[in-house]
Amino acid sequence: MEDNAVAKTGSAELDPASCGIVFNFQRYTVHDGPGTRTTVFLKGCTMNCLWCCNPESWFQCPEVGVYPQRCIGVDKCGYCLDVCPLNNKDIFRVSEGGLVESIDRKLCTCCLKCAEACPADALTSCGKEMSVEQVLREVCKDVEFFNETGGGVTISGGEPFMQGQFTVELLKAFRKAGVHTCVETALGVNWDLVEQALPYIDFILTDIKHMDPLKHLKYTGCDLQPVLENLQRLGRSSIQTVIRIPLIPNHNDSEENIHQTGRFIADAFNSRPQQVQVLQFHELGKSKFSTLSKTYPLENMEKPPRENYEASLKRAVTILRSYGLPAYIGTNVKMTR
Repeated sequence: MEDNAVAKTGSAELDPASCGIVFNFQRYTVHDGPGTRTTVFLKGCTMNCLWCCNPESWFQCPEVGVYPQRCIGVDKCGYCLDVCPLNNKDIFRVSEGGLVESIDRKLCTCCLKCAEACPADALTSCGKEMSVEQVLREVCKDVEFFNETGGGVTISGGEPFMQGQFTVELLKAFRKAGVHTCVETALGVNWDLVEQALPYIDFILTDIKHMDPLKHLKYTGCDLQPVLENLQRLGRSSIQTVIRIPLIPNHNDSEENIHQTGRFIADAFNSRPQQVQVLQFHELGKSKFSTLSKTYPLENMEKPPRENYEASLKRAVTILRSYGLPAYIGTNVKMTR
């Protein structure tokens, strides 16, 4: 979605500078920047990574998540069918046992009335309209923890710069409130949006998925060149940066790719990033795909034995350190301001 367009939700239109679509608040996080933080997750992403742990972030508009195991049964309840404004029972895919298993995404208008009516949370809303003021109030409930630990707010996604104007206004509001700001971005966006936000950002988390353009496009759905150009621009700024490399077996874990990644980071960040984190592959987002009527892309991926994968993590760190980079496995080495 173009950032200067009026973003549409299932129920209304919103001003992209004053309102946005938020799908989660995660409190007391210690891996999303310095100190204890509250992470705000915005919907919309420029990438659809095969290993994504937040597929509910891909589209900017709110969506309905379906959890059949919670369903009471349409014979006992049926509120979802009753409130659907389209009055079209074909939208809901019901099992022989009477449980709502999924919905037809082509027919559904995402009005969210079924999620609002469901008493068992078998149908849930993935995404909610919120104003800058509402997000600020919600996050500032945790300001005591920020002050004690040197923490703050982290704006994440998805890709927060998909809602670029809203992200800039959020950052301005937090800066005015004296809250330390961090943005987690994959940088597959127009640099102008990032540049507008830079004066209000204290810390950036970003990542590099692959150094081969064709494989990057295949695995993420996004061109690599803008990402690399934006990383080079970021490297010339003074903002503290942590670069993350999610190490995916049989995708980006070759020594050749890690060497290319290390050379690029060392060249782009002359003053060094604060950390380079090699992240372990996990499948925490796997169950979310089915709730959104999606198939998990890596369902049939052949995984190496655990000892082999752990060895590849250590090898990646060794290679990155050979380029003078402060590389670590995971996020346990605490980030500092």
